[in-house]
Amino acid sequence: MSRSRQIRFWLIGLAVFVAALWVLREVLLPFVAGMAVAYFLDPVADRLEKWGLSRLMAVVVITAGFVLSLVAALLLLVPLLQAQVTAFVIRLPGYIEMLREVAEPLLAEIKQRLPADQVATLQESAGGYAGKALEFVGSVLKGLLTGGFALLNLLSLLFITPVVAFYQLRDWDRMVAKVDGWLPRDHADTIRDRFREIDAILAGFVRGQASVCLVLGAFYAIGLTLVGLDLGLLVGLAAGVLSFIPYLGTITGFVVGIGLALAQFDTYLPVGLVVAVFVAGQLLEGNYLTPKLVGDRIGLHPVWVIFALLAGGALFGFVGLLLAVPVAAVIGVLVRFFLGQYLRSPLYTGHGAAGAAEGPPAPLPPPAP
Repeated sequence: MSRSRQIRFWLIGLAVFVAALWVLREVLLPFVAGMAVAYFLDPVADRLEKWGLSRLMAVVVITAGFVLSLVAALLLLVPLLQAQVTAFVIRLPGYIEMLREVAEPLLAEIKQRLPADQVATLQESAGGYAGKALEFVGSVLKGLLTGGFALLNLLSLLFITPVVAFYQLRDWDRMVAKVDGWLPRDHADTIRDRFREIDAILAGFVRGQASVCLVLGAFYAIGLTLVGLDLGLLVGLAAGVLSFIPYLGTITGFVVGIGLALAQFDTYLPVGLVVAVFVAGQLLEGNYLTPKLVGDRIGLHPVWVIFALLAGGALFGFVGLLLAVPVAAVIGVLVRFFLGQYLRSPLYTGHGAAGAAEGPPAPLPPPAP
C-alpha cells in the first residue's frame, strides 16, 4: 500500500472515530471515566503483580481499597459539610444585612458626587449586567440538569463506572498488547515511541496533577476551617479540585473565600488569615508540589491545557473535559514529531535529493567582528 493510501486510510478512520464520539457523547461518560480510573491505577496493579499477586487479585485489592477509602471519606466529610452549610444558611440574613450597611454609605457618597443622569445610567447598566449574570447562571444550571450531570448520567457514573474500571484495569495489559498487534508493521516502532512519549506526558501531568489537587484541597480545607470561615471546608475542597485547571482553583477559592470573610468577620485579621492560607498554598504548590509531583518537562503548557479543557467542554460536555488532556498530549506529541520531520526535510533545508547526495551544505562563515 502506498504512503498516500495509508494516510487516506488513517484520516478516514480518525474522522469516523471523531464522528462516533460526537454521536455517542451522551452515553460515553461512565466508559471514559472508567478508562481514566483504570489508567490512573494501572501502575498500582503492576506494582502488586511484582509483589507476587495475580492480576485479578491485584485488581480486587485495589477496588476494595478504593471503595473503602471513598466510603470513609464520605462518612467523614458529609457530616462536616452539612454542619457548615446549615450554619451558613442560618447566618446568611445577617451577612446580607452587614453588606447592605457597608454598601449604603458608599452608594450615598456616589450619588452626591455624580450627576443624576450618570447615576441613572449606572443603575441601568448594573441592572442590565445583573440580568445577564442571572441569565448566564440559569443557562449553566439548565445545562447541568439536562446535559452531562442529568440524573441518568449521574447514576451511570456512580454504578457503571466502577464496573467498567474493574474490567478495564483487569484487562489493561491485554488491551495494550492487542492494540500493539494492530499497528502497521512498517511504522510500528515509530508509533510505539510516540505512544511512550504520550504516556510519559499523561503520567506526569494527570497522576501528578491529581496528587497536587488532593494535597491542595486538604491544605485549603484545613486552613480555612481553622481560620473559622463559614463553608471553609467546601471552599477549600472546591479550590483543590479546580486546581486541575491551572490557576482556576486558586483564583476561584481566593475570591470566594475573601468575599465570605468580608461578610462574616468584623475585623481584618481573619480576612488576612484567609489571604495567608491561599498565599501559603500557592507557595507550597509552586515551590514543592508541582516540581516534585508534576515536573516541569511534561510538555503541556498551562495555556494549552486551559484551551483544551474549554474546547473539550464546549464540544463534548463533561466527556470532553475528561478527554481534553489526553487529546492535548497526543496533539502536542504529534506536532513536535511532524515539526522535527519538517526541520529535517528538503521543505525546510531547501536541498533536494541531488543536494542530499552531495552531502550537507557548507557551514556559513562566522560573522565579522
